[in-house]
Amino acid sequence: MLGWAITFLIVALIAAVFGFGGIAAASAGIAKMIFFVFIVLFLIAVLANALRGRAPRV
Repeated sequence: MLGWAITFLIVALIAAVFGFGGIAAASAGIAKMIFFVFIVLFLIAVLANALRGRAPRV
């Protein structure tokens, strides 16, 4: 999921360089939304693992 956020951020930067403001804004918005979803899911996974009380598997 983080890879998708980075991809949309790169698309937004490239579109902004070429002057496509609408596409750049849309891509940046999508990247931001996916990034925040990633952060929330990551925190839920960390909390769930901490509440189980087991050491992480390596």
